[in-house]
Amino acid sequence: MQRWWFVVVVVAASVLADASAELNIWPMPESVSHGNGNGKQQSVHMSKNFELTTDDGSKYSDQTGILKDGFSRFLDVVNMAHVVNSSFAPSSALLKGIRVLISSPSDELQYGVDESYKLSVPALGEQPYAQLEAQTVYGALHGLQTFSQICHFNFTTRVIEVHSIPWTIIDQPRFSYRGLLIDTSRHYLPIPVIEKLIDSMAYAKLNVLHWHIVDSQSFPLEIPSYPKLWDGAYSISERYTMADAAEIVSYAQRRGISVMAEIDVPGHARSWGVGYPFLWPSKDCQEPLDVSNEFTFKLIDGILSDFSKVFKFKFVHLGGDEVNTSCWSFTPHISKWLKKHGMVESEACQYFVLRAQNIALSHGYEIVNWEETFNNFGNKLSRKTVVHNWLGGGVAERVVAAGLRCIVSNQDVWYLDHLDTPWQKFYSNEPLVNITNPKQQKLVIGGEVCMWGERIDGSDIEQTIWPRAAAAAERLWTPYDKLAKDPRKVTGRLAHFRCLLNQRGVAAAPLAGPGRAVPAEPGSCYVQ
Repeated sequence: MQRWWFVVVVVAASVLADASAELNIWPMPESVSHGNGNGKQQSVHMSKNFELTTDDGSKYSDQTGILKDGFSRFLDVVNMAHVVNSSFAPSSALLKGIRVLISSPSDELQYGVDESYKLSVPALGEQPYAQLEAQTVYGALHGLQTFSQICHFNFTTRVIEVHSIPWTIIDQPRFSYRGLLIDTSRHYLPIPVIEKLIDSMAYAKLNVLHWHIVDSQSFPLEIPSYPKLWDGAYSISERYTMADAAEIVSYAQRRGISVMAEIDVPGHARSWGVGYPFLWPSKDCQEPLDVSNEFTFKLIDGILSDFSKVFKFKFVHLGGDEVNTSCWSFTPHISKWLKKHGMVESEACQYFVLRAQNIALSHGYEIVNWEETFNNFGNKLSRKTVVHNWLGGGVAERVVAAGLRCIVSNQDVWYLDHLDTPWQKFYSNEPLVNITNPKQQKLVIGGEVCMWGERIDGSDIEQTIWPRAAAAAERLWTPYDKLAKDPRKVTGRLAHFRCLLNQRGVAAAPLAGPGRAVPAEPGSCYVQ
């Protein structure tokens, strides 16, 4: 049996002394039962030497330390600067640690990994260990996140308690893909900011960081195969090395989060030509990329080859949205190429997207494309395409009816840069609306909230994302029949989670008002 000991000062996960009166867990698990002490609340307090042990039946050896690190982070978020009274130690109500049983020996993180878990906290007089069972280490990490939300600091006794024992929580996600997009091309995001966002994603059980790395405005990522692409960065300082990217991928993976990289082609790529001007159709037409130039596709191949060494997620995003091809016809050498190949502009765009898809497939990726590719030539797309809906409603049902997979991010309700969209709309957006066929429902692999970067940077990104992203996170995690039909019924619980994020150092904005709202007047964090 493996054992890790941590001497901790235990503290509040909530400031409410009677927090057990309301079930404040976010996102809501699939199944929760807990005791009420026959009208008298029963609690157990955590030992100051609260320990992690692995069950003898566990197949997971934790050689890379993912579980150990996850447990350490669990203690950190429970221990938030209050001082525990170590002399208060009633042995009859002592929880010594948590025993973890993981069935899979692998810690490979890939799309569709089993994220289920079962968490048990015993009644008084039973064995003094909580029990956490999971198929994979990533399910165990989710279980630790949930456990952290039922821990409370007692300001009278100065110990950390778990109220309303015994607890049994059985949980798994509704969708396998639960994403957050960040955009480092419109404003550079420093690595510590990205890593802090990854931490906050884990608190809400989001599991895919969609990294929109480059766009028309800047190309901040090093591409070893084509180093002059880096010339498109805003400045010498606002850049990421490939080693930086690998560190971000590793940081996320150890928290159960995959990183999906995006290059948006053939449009949204003007910055590519700063280092390689012949990618532009002409000096007067700097995007979309030159479809007639073989070097364009050679360079895409080089980028995806370099990506494949770092970004191990199953999918790569190839964009394909908002492509204005008009200047192709007005550029003499491209116009000549179009006539030679018997193409009009729209057919050339299709040719570009499909050729880029084939390059991605050759590097072992499956592809995500924005919905315009489906809207314009959906029957030509690779069957390994996931269509990313963003323009509006009704797209997902058409995509799955065609037998393709879909990610939902409709901009009217799941774009975080739309500051006038309140959290209630984020909560109510249903990815499976009007999709009733069970086989087609399975083709909606999940959804994503998008934090486009035109009007945010490291100074305000957290309060623009949270708590609205958490509202979508529950929609993507919690079983449909457990979701509130009226968002007002979850206001108190979401407010509690927002305050919990603040306690953990995340600058989540108040619920009242639109995105990036500020407190209106003096008052409790919990009354919004």
